[in-house]
Amino acid sequence: MKQIQAIRNRFFPKPNILPSGFFAFQSPPEASRPYRMHLRLEKDGTGVLVVNAQTVLHLNQTAAELAYHIVNYDSVEVSAREIAKRYNVPEAKALEDAIDFQERIHSLIDTPDLDPVMFLDFNRVDPYSTEISAPYRLDCALTYQTGDETPNSAPTYRVTRELVTDEWKTILLKAWQVGIPQIVFTGGEPTIRPDLVELISITENQGQVAGLLTNGKRLAEPEYLHRLLDSGLDHVMIVLDPESTQAWEAIRDVSKEDLFMTVHLTLTHQNVHKVIDILKKLLVIMDDTRSLSLSAEHPDLSTELASVRDQAILMGFNLVWDLPVPYSALNPVSVEMENGNVTPKGEGNAWLYVEPDGDVLPDQGVKKMLGNILKDEWATIWQNCGH
Repeated sequence: MKQIQAIRNRFFPKPNILPSGFFAFQSPPEASRPYRMHLRLEKDGTGVLVVNAQTVLHLNQTAAELAYHIVNYDSVEVSAREIAKRYNVPEAKALEDAIDFQERIHSLIDTPDLDPVMFLDFNRVDPYSTEISAPYRLDCALTYQTGDETPNSAPTYRVTRELVTDEWKTILLKAWQVGIPQIVFTGGEPTIRPDLVELISITENQGQVAGLLTNGKRLAEPEYLHRLLDSGLDHVMIVLDPESTQAWEAIRDVSKEDLFMTVHLTLTHQNVHKVIDILKKLLVIMDDTRSLSLSAEHPDLSTELASVRDQAILMGFNLVWDLPVPYSALNPVSVEMENGNVTPKGEGNAWLYVEPDGDVLPDQGVKKMLGNILKDEWATIWQNCGH
């Protein structure tokens, strides 16, 4: 058997692995639905393809090469010719595979109600246990200031200063260079920072997906909202204070714009009996996506949180569990989902959290400092995550 394998390798050597790297793709103007893809080729030839910042595909070597041709704007014919030569297979078969791959990718783009993490038939693995070279998302807390009179709920006891604009620019560039496809700006209240629009623009120009977590008050200002839209912001999560008129105005205004929006609602002892009425009001003013995130301020509300989650699903909301949420005692990651299984945790793997001074944590509120993204090498930070 070994002799046969040696002869096969001699005459049909295994194709060399494509060099590792990070590639971004923006849909052409004629596309019926705008979309983005980010491909990260790993050192072993496998790949991670992120579609519209929400669908993560783990690809074997052949599928990764098919994706590589797509993000390089190659036609299926060009892709088939290259695959046929590299793998010594009939070009007709390679063309069939290339067309099939592209059709399945477009099924993800054109079907809005697919699960957040989809694998189709590509190398089915748990996205939160697979070895990857960098996370899919970096949550950047620009500030822990809120601008409100209420006490700051973020863990500020460790943070002695806020980074300046140029330091955040360095961090964004570093994130791009290591292959992180998505940046979410959070806080505190990030709209307090006068450089937020500039930082979103930089993220967008680099080719990354840009998200924002905000209380929504400034988004009720038409001029500011359109500055954010013009900067290239891709999605926003509005943390709803049901007593805030500005927050409701922001949800109404954003629903009219070409911007994907998720509303986050934190259950409290004060609002838990009003939640269904709040959800009914959201149904009236939100767009058809009806993307909702839930958390609770205290663990003793876990039963109520599970009940509200189930009712929200019946009302037609799409639940989001893996975006950053306001710092709280209980979030959806710790609550059993519809299938009865605990939601897989992605902190320290699928995403990392950067504090206002550049310190990196596995997630907000996790008291484990992995390093400082300005001072330490990325390899050191990633190794401290356990990779």
